[in-house]
Parts: sequence; structure tokens; C-alpha cells
Amino acid sequence: MAGRRVLGRRFGRLWAAYAVSAYGTGLGFGAFPLIAVLVLHSGPTQVAALAAAGRAVGAVVAVPLGPWVEFRRKRPVMVAMDLARFTALMSIPAAFALGRLSFAQLLVVSVVVAAANIAFNAASGAYLKALVPPEDLLVANGRFESTTWTATVVGPPLGGAAIAMFGPVTTVVADAVSYLLSALGIRSIGGTEALPARTGAARLRAGDLLEGWRHILTHPTLRPLFFNTIVVNGLIMASDALLAVLLLGRLGFAPWQYGLAFAAPCVGGLVGSRLARRLAARFGQHKVMLTAGALRACWPVGLAFVGPGVPGIVLIIFVQLGLVTCCGVFNPVLATYRLDHTDPGRVARTLAAWSISSSAAIAAMTAVWGLLAAITSPRTAIAAAGVLLLATPLLLPRRGNTPHNTVEQTASLT
Repeated sequence: MAGRRVLGRRFGRLWAAYAVSAYGTGLGFGAFPLIAVLVLHSGPTQVAALAAAGRAVGAVVAVPLGPWVEFRRKRPVMVAMDLARFTALMSIPAAFALGRLSFAQLLVVSVVVAAANIAFNAASGAYLKALVPPEDLLVANGRFESTTWTATVVGPPLGGAAIAMFGPVTTVVADAVSYLLSALGIRSIGGTEALPARTGAARLRAGDLLEGWRHILTHPTLRPLFFNTIVVNGLIMASDALLAVLLLGRLGFAPWQYGLAFAAPCVGGLVGSRLARRLAARFGQHKVMLTAGALRACWPVGLAFVGPGVPGIVLIIFVQLGLVTCCGVFNPVLATYRLDHTDPGRVARTLAAWSISSSAAIAAMTAVWGLLAAITSPRTAIAAAGVLLLATPLLLPRRGNTPHNTVEQTASLT
């Protein structure tokens, strides 16, 4: 058996910075809905609005960020976005300590964080494509994915315990500090990064804003993958806010139980991310995406049947285990496929367009499902999302496509 692939010191530092941020995000899992429900006593409509408005406005703010990131050095952009998230999140515990925390502030912070997330992800994807050889991209994405799921296993239970012991904004502080540490880690990577060359006018043009979507929508395989992922992510995330209301409110789950129910199944994501490279090598990227993408749609409908107590926790763990295992396989293969099929000069715009569309779809579906929950009930809305998810495999591409671009990707880093 081949040994563990070594990707170099610079990737190691990038991975370490990512890990710190991921663990902070894990600790802060569900922090905004928890604060909205437990501190501000918000109902399902307000919680859904918080999730929807933050993502929607953040996506709009991020529209010009794709081309802005494309033509700048990526590491400084990543550091700046980490610092922006740190500052925004730290305003919440500050306001809470002063007794001035409001729903409006949560909305503003969620907008800043959503926009910064999109810009950071666009920059980091482009940086990774230039940093790592093409044959190692799936290895790198697999490591990021496994780190995400490991952090999600550990973070939410610890976050729930921390909230119970130290108060509702504790995990927000941890999440904020993790972004500060991530910025320091990325800053320490070192090396020089050439300023990306730009042809044509120096000012931002309409074509720059649309280039990412143009590439996605004209690519025969990225296009169906794009529509599939934004619909699946939108339906899953629309259910999450309502599930928080159902579990923490009507079913009386404690915060630590809520965190445990979603953390334990993430072991499946870790297993899936470890299997992704082997499965892709044996069956091909396209077949793995098609199979895992179809299987991940089969699980969420089970969340409509969750009840109180231990049986409810067991059901959530079972359903989420199936879902995240499939996502753990699907996500790194998709991320690698997307980078392989995108020219280096448009990676940031493509990733930004993808993230913006996903955020907008999540926001729209969250708002609609919040309204549906208000008219019917959170359980009915969760069931409707699960049923619709069963149809999403029809959006997956039936044919694969070989990478059309083999341009040398290490030229921008020296």
C-alpha cells in the first residue's frame, strides 16, 4: 500500500489554518438559532428570516467580490476575510455583555459573515489549485473534508456543554477567535505570490461579474451538478432552522442534546471523505458523484418523524449518519472535479458564482419554508423538504466529461 501523500509545508500550514477555523465553526454550530431562540425568544418565522436574510444579502454583497478576488493575490484576501469575520462575530458577545444585543445585530453579522465566507472560499479554492499539483487535488480536498467532519463531531457537543456552563454567546467567541488564529496561520505560510495578470480594462466590468456563471452554465457537466447542489443544499438548510425550533422548542431538547444529535453522525462524513479518493480511483469521479449524489437525497425525509427523548435522538443520528456519509464522499469529488474543469484564470469567479447562487437559493428556500412552517407546522415543512429531495437525483448529469484544461497551475506561486 502506498504511504500517506506528502503535499508540502505550505499546504500543511494552509490545512492547519483551515482546521483551526473548522473547529471554531464546529463549536459555534447553530449558535445564531440558539441565541435567537434562547436569548431573544424568537419564533420559527424569525429564525428562518435570520438564516434567509443573512445569506441573501450576503450573496448580493458578494457579487462583485468574485472578480475582485480573481485579480488579486489570494493569501491577503483570505487573511482579510478571516479578520472581517473575527470582528463581526466579536461584536455579538460585546453587545450581549452590555445588554444591547438585538435581532437586527444578528442579521447584520450574518450578512458580513456570509459575504466574507464567499470571498474566502473563492480565494482559497484558487490558491489551492495553484499550490497543489492537479493529481493531488482530490487528496487535498479529501483532507479538508475529513477535517470538516471531524470538527463537526467534536465541536457541537463541546459547544452545547460550553453554552450550558458559560452562557449562550460562549461559542460565538470561540468561533471568532478561530478566525483570528486562521488569519495568523495563513499569514505564516510564506512564499511569494504573483499578482494575477489581467487583460483589458483595469476597472470592474459587467462581463467580469458574469464570467463565473457563464462558465458553469455552458459546461455540460458542471451545469447539472450546479443545479443539483444548490437545490439539495437549499432544501437541507431550509430544514435545519426549522429543526432547531422543533427540537429546542416543542420537543424540549437541551442544547447539548441538540449538538450531540448532529455531531455523532459526522463520523460518517469522516469515513466518506477517507473513501472518496479510493472510490474515485476505482470507479471514476463521475460515477462516484452520480451514486453518492443520488443516495444523499434519500435520508432527510426521515427527520419528519423525530419525536422527543432518546428515540428522537436515535432517529436523528441514524438519518444524519446516512446523509453525511454520502456527502462526505460527494463533496471532495465535486470540489476536485470543479477545479479540474475550470481554467486557472477564472477559478475565483466560478467558485464565487457557485457560492453566491447556493447562498441565494438557501436564503430563498429558508424564507419559503419558514412561511410554510408558520402556516402549517415545522414538522410538515421538514417533511415537504424531504419529499422534494427525493426528486433531486434527476438533476444529476448522466454523462461525465474529461478536463478540458491542462494549463500548468503552479506558475502563479514561486
